[in-house]
Amino acid sequence: MVFFNFIFILPLQILTYNKMKLLRKASFAIVIAVVFSFTFQCSSSKEGISTFTEATSFKVKPAYFQEWYAGIKVGGTGYNIFIPVVNEAENVAIDSVYFKNLKGKLTQRDGRYSATLKNKSRHYIFVNSDKDIIYPFSLKGNECAISYIENGQTKYLKISKTKEMEGTYYEHGPPSRYANNSTSRLATTDDDEDGE
Repeated sequence: MVFFNFIFILPLQILTYNKMKLLRKASFAIVIAVVFSFTFQCSSSKEGISTFTEATSFKVKPAYFQEWYAGIKVGGTGYNIFIPVVNEAENVAIDSVYFKNLKGKLTQRDGRYSATLKNKSRHYIFVNSDKDIIYPFSLKGNECAISYIENGQTKYLKISKTKEMEGTYYEHGPPSRYANNSTSRLATTDDDEDGE
C-alpha cells in the first residue's frame, strides 16, 4: 500500500500543487496587465485634453466674471463669465468655458461670449464647486479655459487672469441666458467699446 501511494498518489499531488502554483501566477499576471492597461488608457486620454494651445488664430481681450446669487431658496449661486473675442476667423467656433470647476456653453451676445455657470450647491457661500472626476483641467484661482473648434479639431486655450467685477443679486431666481431683463445688472467694462 505504501508503494502504491508513493508511485501514484504522490506524483499526482505534486502535479496538482504545481498546476495551482502556475495558475496563481497566471492570474496575478492577468490582473496586473489589466490594471496597467486601464491606468495608461485613462492617463493618455487626460493628457490630450489638458494640453493648451499657445497661439490662436483669434485674439482674446481681458476676460472678466461676476458672482451671482438668487433670492429664492432654490435659486443657488454661480458665476457670469464674459470673454471678448476679436478677429475670429470663419473656421473657428468658440464652444465652452471651464471656470472654478464648472463648465458652461459659451454664447455670443453684444460682441462678446458669455456663459452662466451655476454651482451644484444651493448655499450662498462662494467657494469653488467640487471637482468632477471627468473635469479635464487643474486651474488655479481666477484662471479659465475655453474650448474651440478650428478646422474640425477641438482645441483648448488657457486664460491666466480673469478680472472679478461687482457681483449681482437675482431676486426671483437664477438668471436666464435668454431673457432680456432690464432690471438685472450684468458686468461691463469701459473697454468694451475699444477696438483693440
